[in-house]
Amino acid sequence: MGLFDLISQYNCVSIAGMCKNAGKTTVLNNLISDIPEKEKPALTSIGRDGENVDVATGTEKPGIYIKKGSIFATAENLLSYCDVTKEILNTTGISTPLGEVVIVRALSDGNIQLAGPSIINHLKQVSKLFRSYGADRIIIDGAVGRKTLCTKTLADATILCTGASFSVNMNETITETAHVCSLLMTSELPKLRQQIEAENLKEKYLLMGSKDIVLQDDSDITAQIKKAKENGMLYINGALTDSMLNPIIRSGIPKNFTFAVYDASKLLISSDCLRRLKAAKAKLGVLEAINLAAITINPFSAYGNHYNSTEFKDKMTTVVPVPVINVRE
Repeated sequence: MGLFDLISQYNCVSIAGMCKNAGKTTVLNNLISDIPEKEKPALTSIGRDGENVDVATGTEKPGIYIKKGSIFATAENLLSYCDVTKEILNTTGISTPLGEVVIVRALSDGNIQLAGPSIINHLKQVSKLFRSYGADRIIIDGAVGRKTLCTKTLADATILCTGASFSVNMNETITETAHVCSLLMTSELPKLRQQIEAENLKEKYLLMGSKDIVLQDDSDITAQIKKAKENGMLYINGALTDSMLNPIIRSGIPKNFTFAVYDASKLLISSDCLRRLKAAKAKLGVLEAINLAAITINPFSAYGNHYNSTEFKDKMTTVVPVPVINVRE
């Protein structure tokens, strides 16, 4: 099964990366080439993409080649680098360091450069414009570490790209990718979502147990959780981080306690912190699950420390529960 087959049922797909040179552009090109002729794709990126040379590493990068009829959003200063015949469909009023984001239709095949908005609400605005111009499938190319792109409020599914540029140590790359995969696939809590939406909770914290307690700030969370009974839960209306969890773990957590956030893009915790959380018999949960469709691997590094592609794929496949694809194969 090819990569496109794994996302063919989804209207909007985001591409996230574990590091620079993880192969996101190659994944993007792979998807573009496999989109059926009858479909009209729309593309944008939250960072600059499609340039010939990576500014940070000085290494060559693949271009982005699109077909006639495709729609894309990019910064106006990059239009001269797009060699397709262009029809400007709309201006967005969204500013970037490379100029205002504009919506363009390609009237011929050719190479383009992308640099769209970096704010989620602006990406939603661009996606809405894409659909108004008849886009059948939207692909959003992400940036390093931007898990917010994975949220279902923006994309129906996500592809996570990882590769040898992450670390000279293959096992470290695999371990950290598996950790991010684990966070992205945190289980959904539908009953909690119903309660939060019914009560229209706006406060930062809701401690749930035999009696629900609304906490306005984090000044007494550690003490409150320590007093909580087994099977309790804390909902955080924001991000869950190591700095928040570490004192709670040190103080002691009741068994089967759950820490919940809106979605996995809010889980900003390290693999070490997650390990200690699990050792304390605590769990994570989300109101809305993220749909991780696949992990793609790039065994070639921009820094020279290439991996054995077969070993890399085999090892990755054993530690993640989603398809692993080397799009260069």
